[in-house]
Amino acid sequence: LEAYHKPFNEKTGITVNSVDYNGGLAEIRAQSEAGNVTWDIIDVELSDAVRGCDEGLFAEIDPSILPDGEDGTPAADDFIDGAVNDCSIGTIVWSTVYAYRTDQVGDSAPATIADFFDLEKFPGKRGLRRSPKVNLEFALMADGVPASEIYDVLATDEGVDRAFAKLDTIKDDVIWWEAGAQPPQLLADGEVVMTTAYNGRLYSAIVNEGQPMQIVWDGQIWDFDLWAVPDEAPNKQAALDFLVFSTDTERLARQADWISYGPVRKSSNAKVDPKVQPHLPTAPENFTNALQNDFEFWADNQDELNERFTTWIAK
Repeated sequence: LEAYHKPFNEKTGITVNSVDYNGGLAEIRAQSEAGNVTWDIIDVELSDAVRGCDEGLFAEIDPSILPDGEDGTPAADDFIDGAVNDCSIGTIVWSTVYAYRTDQVGDSAPATIADFFDLEKFPGKRGLRRSPKVNLEFALMADGVPASEIYDVLATDEGVDRAFAKLDTIKDDVIWWEAGAQPPQLLADGEVVMTTAYNGRLYSAIVNEGQPMQIVWDGQIWDFDLWAVPDEAPNKQAALDFLVFSTDTERLARQADWISYGPVRKSSNAKVDPKVQPHLPTAPENFTNALQNDFEFWADNQDELNERFTTWIAK
């Protein structure tokens, strides 16, 4: 809002109205099928951007409309690899990590993704997103699979079984969350000792609110957020104008002032507040055992794994 919407309104006179959206393609697919698309631009994850493009839900975007970096770097070189796609343009790098209550873990603090699954060493409730994505990867890493091999293992039936078996070990102690604001609140209220969460939400709780929480970066799973414009958007040109505005060097740097997500433009990094830089997923010390979400794997397997996950939860 502060980094994108208000400055865009001041520049163009166009008001940007935000609505809540929990991800996936179901809502935009339903709007399209009903012939009543009401959204002009959508903040999507990479796997949804790819699937939506393949299905014709999103408009193709000409990369030549993107401005060069403030330092003169051509846009094609300024955006990090994977951020510019046929129907979507990246905005931030964010990650799913886990955090714990510093006043509830005793003298030996959790330090690895395996510790999240260790109920004997660290008893107490765990928070997990109600989704197979990320949970299956975390489970395999906690079970000893190197980050570089996660998706090779998860591509096999045995690997999927192994991931669910690891999740079984903590299932009875899990509190499920869906919206990004929930995990820090679960920690703050003492409902869980540890929870997975989006790193930016935890930053707000720890830095801005002074909550007794600590992030564990080991095994973080990072991803892009991207803008996609529905092919039948009612205000398509205004949406594209907003996309161009909100992905320039200055705007991407300023969004990091509000929430600690890494900008996708290289020229933006130097303009991020030095106090925020250590809290970014892309900070070198946070990136030693990081896994990029494999959007192709999830584009191919999400429906099947969603079904299995839903069945597993209901057992």
